[in-house]
Amino acid sequence: MTHGDRPIRLMIVDDSIVARTVISRILEGHSAFEVVATAGHAGEALALLDRVRVDIILLDVEMPGMDGLTALPDLIARSHGARVLIVSSAAADGAAATVRALTLGAADTLLKPGAGSFAGRFAAVLVERLLRIGHAAADGTICPTKIAEVPGQQLDAPIPAAVSCLAIGASTGGLHALSDFFRSLPADFAAPILVTQHLPPVFMPYFASQLMEIAGRRAQVAEDGMRLRPGELFIAPGDGHLCLVERGASIRVLIDRNPAPSGCLPSVDPMFASVAAHFGAGAVAVVLSGMGRDGLIGARDVAAAGGEILAQDSRTSVVWGMPGAVANAGLAAAVLPPARIAQRIGARSGLVSWN
Repeated sequence: MTHGDRPIRLMIVDDSIVARTVISRILEGHSAFEVVATAGHAGEALALLDRVRVDIILLDVEMPGMDGLTALPDLIARSHGARVLIVSSAAADGAAATVRALTLGAADTLLKPGAGSFAGRFAAVLVERLLRIGHAAADGTICPTKIAEVPGQQLDAPIPAAVSCLAIGASTGGLHALSDFFRSLPADFAAPILVTQHLPPVFMPYFASQLMEIAGRRAQVAEDGMRLRPGELFIAPGDGHLCLVERGASIRVLIDRNPAPSGCLPSVDPMFASVAAHFGAGAVAVVLSGMGRDGLIGARDVAAAGGEILAQDSRTSVVWGMPGAVANAGLAAAVLPPARIAQRIGARSGLVSWN
């Protein structure tokens, strides 16, 4: 039996016995799941993981002793790569804890309702999220959603030209990938950086703050008319595509809210297309972990303009949809973990002339 034929093995970590019991009952009614362990605090969960193999950990944030966010990296490591779904009253839209959890490696978050409200919509959404996250890999690595397997490899030699503009697209699993990427990007990398991450508008201020802390460079949610500045991060707002426009002798931000072919808002495609149009061979497009195919159309524009496309490998992606689509279309010059992508780009670091 392959791991895809067996039930998804779950651990529930919550200090509320009511929450553990109700969530267990919801999931035990579905043949796709098997609750193999429950724990009342993070320490107990870590001890159980020495004996129990799980695919997904449902983790509360606010618990006595070690809180969920502090324990999250250790839980992922001790479980040999299990996915973590944060189920917590702290996971509200716009909550800093939600962005922090995703950055630390959580696959997704779900707001835990108050007592007596676990049935109905919560139960349906919980099941949908768990099915989407799926099984962990049998070898303990993060298991991607398969399109076709492309191993991590460097395919083409780096383009010798300096990078004029770097554009990064990501979705599910993207915050953790971005964290790995920016920690490995050289501090002297001096081209402007555009980021489109699929998140609702209320998350964007927290997301920008988190990226600024991780990257060690200025990061801000992009607004119409902003002038691109070397080495700084410009982040697509949650309700518009991050595009560019020439105004006089400078290149400035243009927020486009027209529907994109991917159906995403914001979408990676318009950002990539805009960067290709303005920077040509100096454009670098990076596609990180995410569901769907957003970025594929724009990546074709980057390739046609002579720019370079780099994709995250399947082993390190939470969902190998977006990078997999680009890799399987033959557009990626390299398919690598985020840190190695950053190192490759750093080798091309150069400053364009800004007026």
